[in-house]
Amino acid sequence: MENLLPNKLFFIFFGGAMFLAAAVEGNWCVARSDASNQALQTALDYACSSGADCTPLQPNNGLCFLPNTIQAHSSYAFNSYFQRKGMAPGSCDFSGTATVAKTDPSYGSCVYPSSLRYACVI
Repeated sequence: MENLLPNKLFFIFFGGAMFLAAAVEGNWCVARSDASNQALQTALDYACSSGADCTPLQPNNGLCFLPNTIQAHSSYAFNSYFQRKGMAPGSCDFSGTATVAKTDPSYGSCVYPSSLRYACVI
């Protein structure tokens, strides 16, 4: 059974009224755990040179630099590319090294952009 419990809650003010909205689903593009480091590096280079925002992966002050692994860096870059392409079909493949995830991979101060869908609760 799919878990539809909200993972984020927001208060929204509209027309003088306050509503509670819940983020119930999102899509993130992440690196496949079975992808080779060589394939991930090639795909990471492509993503960063083709529209992904890889600034957070920079070693000095990059909020997503740590952990400094090809897996983590690829996941962030793949997701940035995927979101910037409007989650277009095929934009989360990277020669088979990526997959769409429903669980938010954000951690600490490293926030992955997402396509969260919201449901109005109140």
